[in-house]
Amino acid sequence: MSHYPEIYVLRHGETEWNAQSRMQGALNSPLTATGVAQAEAQGLIMARQNLEGFDVISSPQGRAFQTAAIALAPLVPTIRTDAALREIGVGDWAGKRRSELSVGFDVVDTPDGALELYELAPNGEGFARLEDRCRAFLDGLTAPAVLITHGITSRMLRTLWLGRGIEAMADLPGGQGIVYHLKDGKHLRLEV
Repeated sequence: MSHYPEIYVLRHGETEWNAQSRMQGALNSPLTATGVAQAEAQGLIMARQNLEGFDVISSPQGRAFQTAAIALAPLVPTIRTDAALREIGVGDWAGKRRSELSVGFDVVDTPDGALELYELAPNGEGFARLEDRCRAFLDGLTAPAVLITHGITSRMLRTLWLGRGIEAMADLPGGQGIVYHLKDGKHLRLEV
């Protein structure tokens, strides 16, 4: 069983760049109409949860904070931001379409993009530094929390919460418009 508090993890809704298969990292693009609908669906899911005593913490990046505002502002008094929840940095590949990237081998796509690309991005953050950042964040949690973050950061947070190694990131489900609930050693996917 995890030694971390109970958490809900939401990935931001679809953005214009998600729809164009672009690497975002530290850059931002607004939610699409689909992304807004996904955030609204997350709000319906979260409205069924008892959030008393939960901290609500969002990545400060626009797409995550916009999702947090749509999904959670009607439900909670405060949403704070923490830069530790930002998306993994993709360095020189920020803004580029995945089809423009030359890696010399076929990549395996997931609902959150090809994970290998995030590790290989020139001047990117890489998984080891993302792991350190996410572990420090989880170690600092003192209460149950709702986390609004990004695809790769969500996978890392959930992997660490479950006590697994980085290689298990690809085994976890991903996607947008979904809420993951981690409690009592269990990882549940909540949908409308």
